[in-house]
Amino acid sequence: MRPVLATRHGSVRGILGSDGIARFKNIPYAAAPTGPLRFAPPRPPAAWDGVRDADAYGPTAPKTAYSAPLDRILPEVDIPGEDILNLNVWTPDPGGRLPVMVWMHGGAFTNGSGAVPGYDGTAFARDGVVLVSLNYRLGAEGFLHVGADDTAPANLGLLDQVAALEWVRDNIASFGGDPARVTVFGQSAGAMSVGALLAMPAAKGLFHRAVLQSGAAHHALSPASATLVAARMAALLGVPPTRPDLAAVPLPRLLAAQHELRGEISARPDPALWGEAALNMMPFEPVVDRDSLPSLPIDAIADGAAAGIDVLVGWTRDEFRLFTVPSGLHGQVTDDLLERAAAAYGLPARGVAAYRAAHPGAAPGDLYAEIATDWFYRLPALRLAEAQTRHGARAHLYEFAWSSPAFGGALGACHAVDVPFVFDNLADPGFAPLLGGAQPQHIADSTHAAWVSFATTGDPGWPAHREPGGTVHRFGAPPDDTHAPLADLLPLWEGVR
Repeated sequence: MRPVLATRHGSVRGILGSDGIARFKNIPYAAAPTGPLRFAPPRPPAAWDGVRDADAYGPTAPKTAYSAPLDRILPEVDIPGEDILNLNVWTPDPGGRLPVMVWMHGGAFTNGSGAVPGYDGTAFARDGVVLVSLNYRLGAEGFLHVGADDTAPANLGLLDQVAALEWVRDNIASFGGDPARVTVFGQSAGAMSVGALLAMPAAKGLFHRAVLQSGAAHHALSPASATLVAARMAALLGVPPTRPDLAAVPLPRLLAAQHELRGEISARPDPALWGEAALNMMPFEPVVDRDSLPSLPIDAIADGAAAGIDVLVGWTRDEFRLFTVPSGLHGQVTDDLLERAAAAYGLPARGVAAYRAAHPGAAPGDLYAEIATDWFYRLPALRLAEAQTRHGARAHLYEFAWSSPAFGGALGACHAVDVPFVFDNLADPGFAPLLGGAQPQHIADSTHAAWVSFATTGDPGWPAHREPGGTVHRFGAPPDDTHAPLADLLPLWEGVR
């Protein structure tokens, strides 16, 4: 059976499975960002006559592959085509009035797509949620900022996400979703996108709850740092650092230069060359510009920009091991490198000694991963929870602590390992290199159920954060609730992170 539903731009024909779930894929939410619309804010899609088939994923944003060895661990999909600003919907009841969840994929703002099979929304629809996934512009095409003279918005990828949320507001009722009960959720760069959306004036009122997995509201570039990145990008391409000149560069050359630029930052993470990108290790990410993102997201949220929006925010216990174990860096960290990295993150001189005391017997690579995990993920999550709590919202904190047996168990509960559990898609083969073949379904059951419960009721199943020493729910074997994350280490970061 092929159900047909109406949107404001035309009708779409999906697929109704034997499980009773209707699937609609490759629905345009904005016009193709090509020709005169390249490096321009999203525009509405053209209306169409008749019925548009929506039975297969549409084109994905252009990108290069992850650098080895992550290319063998993180699933990717590349579908060619220009109409990349498309979304997908799973619904169990087009005639219902169900909660809606909108997924923002991760990928360091240069990789990923909404077409990854592991992001299939069947389990959410099975449990009474209308699930939406989407593509947005990546890399330079999504996050370029060339300087003070650039009059166009910097954050085109974020504006794409806003356009998708506007589509949800205007159309999701036709798919059985309630536009007054929209939860936006994302992981890694997707979570950082959600953090930015919480602060963006253009996104206000478009969603009502937010889930941030392994990324919160600290990761954004100042205009000065973004200008440094754009200048080096232009130099690699041999063109002036202006939007028209960069827009004239053929896409394959642009993608090659992006990849080379990321390699340069990794090889020489000097703040004098890259600004904040030297620590974030992401040359393209949200930019604090004068228009779309007026201030650093965490600062805007602390000032009440997202007052009243309940959040579910957390981290995986061993986040940074994804970036140190497969590459071999974990075993190469010396005491000297550890001290220099800690200083770069802003830890005071006594910081490394404090981490050694908190983790007796830990090798330098273990301590480096702990410090980096705190800087990138734990601390931003805690600060976001604190900010939202002060402005009348509920903030629920979690830690995902199940350890993958991959790489001899050295990955631990690393970055991204929670995603297949959240989607209840453990059997998807794309996740096998990350999960190491293990499929602890009972943890997927509890994790997925918490996300569904939060989107449906605002309560994932454990108490909201309260200062001081709020509750952190731990997913693992066995699950438990704990207090005072970072314990005695948190004072080290006061005024730093």
